[in-house]
Amino acid sequence: MRYPADFLQKSPESVLVGLARSGDRDAFAEIVSRRQDWIRNLMRRCCGDAVLADDLSQQVFLQAWRSIRQLNDARRFPGWLKRMAINTWLQHKRRNDPLHGASEQDAANPAIEATPGLGLDLDRALGTLPDDVRTCIVLGYHERMTHAEIADATGLPLGTVKSHIRRGTKKLQAELADYIQPEEAGT
Repeated sequence: MRYPADFLQKSPESVLVGLARSGDRDAFAEIVSRRQDWIRNLMRRCCGDAVLADDLSQQVFLQAWRSIRQLNDARRFPGWLKRMAINTWLQHKRRNDPLHGASEQDAANPAIEATPGLGLDLDRALGTLPDDVRTCIVLGYHERMTHAEIADATGLPLGTVKSHIRRGTKKLQAELADYIQPEEAGT
């Protein structure tokens, strides 16, 4: 279908979702354009690998295109897409686990890299966490999901989610202690 030159760029996401539900590829391409950085960043934080994050993001959008007709309420699209991304990550993790724990550092001899910037150090610190803990931390802090929402999305018991977040946060605080201001250290 032909639209005025900037119709899709100026349309609200709910309109684009409605058009995409009816099979409009251009509307879906605009959705991808708007949401790809968010999904890619979520995947990168979950897996710690930019190339894998790109692949997983493509899988998310391919699955979204195949399933968008099942979405009945366009206003629920952001949560629906986030849930699809989480499921894509968890499925990948289950399928590709032959080296589970291989990237974990030896606790007695941790490798400390001097990397510029908190973002790089945060990514490095996240990479030291076990997959389930990292997933809970990313969903809690990066995606601002509640513990109950994380438990629902991951299939983990609520108590396990809380433990993962508590232990993961403590480990991240220890790893990133150099960024804590002296007045914050006592709190």
